[in-house]
Amino acid sequence: WGILFSHPRDFTPVCTTELGRAAKLAPEFSKRNVKMIALSIDSVPDHLSWSKDINAYNGEQAGEKLPFPIIADANRELA
Repeated sequence: WGILFSHPRDFTPVCTTELGRAAKLAPEFSKRNVKMIALSIDSVPDHLSWSKDINAYNGEQAGEKLPFPIIADANRELA
């Protein structure tokens, strides 16, 4: 199984809280062999900065790493 989170832009409050909750639940999804991935129209550098915000929202160290990747779709070809 897989879960695709599609978000319009990085740093939006709703998207940040949703991906923050998904990051918290990632171990439960992993136990069930569910792969997680996100999609946003912003660039990889933006995703790395946003990941810090998401981790900070969760009360964790503001690292760039999340338990799932975020696809950069700057040209909006996938979305």
